[in-house]
Amino acid sequence: MLKNQKDKFKIPDNIHYLNCAFMSPFLKEVEQIGHQAVSKKCFPYQITGNDFFADTNKLKKVFASLIEAEDHQNIAVIPSVSYGVANVANNILLGKDDEILVVDEQFPSNIYSWQKLADKYQGKVITAIAPKLQKGRGKKWNDNILELINHKTKVIAIPHVHWSDGTLFDLKAIRKKADMVNALLIIDGTQSVGALPFSVAEIKPDALICAGYKWLFGPYSIGLAYYSDKLCDGNPIEENWINRKNSEDFAGLVHYEAEYQPKAGRFNVGEMSNFTLTPMLLKAIEQIIAWQPKNIQQYTKEISIDAIVSLQNLGCFIESETARANHLFGVYLPENIDIETLKKDFAKNNIYVSFRGNAIRVAPHLYNDSKDFQKFVTCFKNAIKN
Repeated sequence: MLKNQKDKFKIPDNIHYLNCAFMSPFLKEVEQIGHQAVSKKCFPYQITGNDFFADTNKLKKVFASLIEAEDHQNIAVIPSVSYGVANVANNILLGKDDEILVVDEQFPSNIYSWQKLADKYQGKVITAIAPKLQKGRGKKWNDNILELINHKTKVIAIPHVHWSDGTLFDLKAIRKKADMVNALLIIDGTQSVGALPFSVAEIKPDALICAGYKWLFGPYSIGLAYYSDKLCDGNPIEENWINRKNSEDFAGLVHYEAEYQPKAGRFNVGEMSNFTLTPMLLKAIEQIIAWQPKNIQQYTKEISIDAIVSLQNLGCFIESETARANHLFGVYLPENIDIETLKKDFAKNNIYVSFRGNAIRVAPHLYNDSKDFQKFVTCFKNAIKN
């Protein structure tokens, strides 16, 4: 098992940061590269035409390696998940009453484009509601999703894990059912890719879209998206110079080019070269590959397992281990635990988590250890109503 990696970060010992799903801290190395990258623009005469493409191509290659995608040309640089989703929605035609399937309380960036698309064509957004039960909740939720996929389903737009409580969605089974009805599978990997193994070769998504500032440990405002060959003849949501063929030839840019860069290159955001953010995200993903997501899962499981048992003994509901991720899980409170007392105790003890929907979202990483969880559990005990 991996050892604790807190020495690679600047998190003080008195801070118990269990909130990577909100925003990851920078690695020291990533921060250093960021400073160097910012300083680079002090000397613009040292920036060459090659600099507009070199780090971006490296970034696409390491991300393709992380997600087991065969060709890095299927990767695009995006500023946000909503941008990546819009690139897909921009190329879908629906018939009247055609359906787009999403899950209950899904993150809005993977909702609004689908609502707009459905409104445009008089289609429907269908929501797979979370079951109101505890035992077998995750399996039942997945069963509900599969049952809702039918001949009217044109798009299935879901995450790999639910952003509020870490519920795992069975993407292999969903992909199989999607193929039966010829539906697109669009995955928001923001809360999973980097911490949970994901294989494009195995899942075969039509698109996988990820923000960079959470489990990829990159900066805000840069992300990455995989687009399958099926989508790579589509129209991007913006027309910029750098997503056109031969954009590497600066002297020839006014010889306007009708063709795009190969494959997903057409979906790159304008100014994709971002000389500050790109090298930071590149270094971060290189570190994730060195750690390996499967090892991150094992580590976060080991440091949290005792705390989860203790919380369940206090009456809290936490999804069963086989139906959720280890790096992100939700704690649902029983009636005898006062949430306001709990919040005050968290603040007093420098414990950082998120409140999402009806769940307290817990999101550990390699800078955490079992002592963080001991403090966490103690706060629950103190919040029990008399």
